[in-house]
Amino acid sequence: MRTTFKKAFAQYVKKASKPLQLAIEIRVTEVCNNPRIGQQKHGDLQGVFVYKFRFNTQEYLMAYQYDHFEGATEITWIEFSKIGPHENFYTQLKKSMRFK
Repeated sequence: MRTTFKKAFAQYVKKASKPLQLAIEIRVTEVCNNPRIGQQKHGDLQGVFVYKFRFNTQEYLMAYQYDHFEGATEITWIEFSKIGPHENFYTQLKKSMRFK
């Protein structure tokens, strides 16, 4: 399986504290092991999945996409788009998705 990280995701992780980086790494591994763990979004964000987790009483959201074709048994790629706290997350995600 091919895993890619968009620039916004990588920059956020790079600037985060070491404990948060480790927590994100654990969550990325969880998503890679079971991509269907996140909640699929509808409307403007169709095809995007969001996985929520808590770290030090703060809720973080992680947006990603993967090939979820009907009848496909094996997932070939996952792309992590954005990560951050819940505040303004979906607004910023929509803006970043518009420039695809």
